[in-house]
Amino acid sequence: MKSAVASSLAGLVLAACLAEAAGAASLDARYDVSLLGITLGTASLTGGIDGSGYKLDIAAKLTGIVGGVTGGRGSGAATGTLVGGKLAPKTFAVSSANSSESRTVRMALADGSVAGIDIEPPIDEKPDRVPLNDGHKRNIVDPLSAFLMPINGKGRDGACNRTLPIFDGAARYDIKLSSAGTRNVKLEGYSGPVSICQARYVPIAGHRALRPSTKFMAENRDITTWLAPVAGTDMMVPVRISVKTMIGTAVIEASRFKVDPGVTASARN
Repeated sequence: MKSAVASSLAGLVLAACLAEAAGAASLDARYDVSLLGITLGTASLTGGIDGSGYKLDIAAKLTGIVGGVTGGRGSGAATGTLVGGKLAPKTFAVSSANSSESRTVRMALADGSVAGIDIEPPIDEKPDRVPLNDGHKRNIVDPLSAFLMPINGKGRDGACNRTLPIFDGAARYDIKLSSAGTRNVKLEGYSGPVSICQARYVPIAGHRALRPSTKFMAENRDITTWLAPVAGTDMMVPVRISVKTMIGTAVIEASRFKVDPGVTASARN
């Protein structure tokens, strides 16, 4: 499955509960994946966050006729710590497969940089692939850790004003977010406001420079994500991602978004 898979949560919690559960929550979210309004599959995001660490697991699969033909599926996991309210990823792994190929990427990270990486099978060499260097592997976050967005002093209104420096093992790119307002949503597990972010994809290295899809995405102005607060923490997580593609608009949208404030068991296991 080659499409990026690559997430409004939790209303207000009583002050007493917040005091007992400072900076801790478990997350259980389910997303529907669609293209041109046609449901193609599902994805899930689960894990835990506490005052010093996080662990996230994601799984996605195509269903129906498309899933039967392509066999598309993928899964991933990420762990890390929280230092001064900022993410410090430690491990990242993702596996994807369809009817014609499969690939697994594993990374170890330390101090915001890649400490080790294994890709099986290796990425094919192509004449138009922009070379990666060691600098592209520093001061980065992995794609799954990037789903967690600390608000810190920004507050919810400023949650979108950030740049995500992402390295996925094969490519280095920025996702530049800017605020586009708020709205209210209602879904299983959460009813309340979300922050709407406009997003821009900025390729830096590792991408295929001559591919039409690269140029299309770099010029794409129709990418948005909705962020919801994770009760009991200073984090926000996507509940909707909409991306205009060369064949139509792809949407990943939460149908369930459940949070248990104060639950920490899955954060560092």
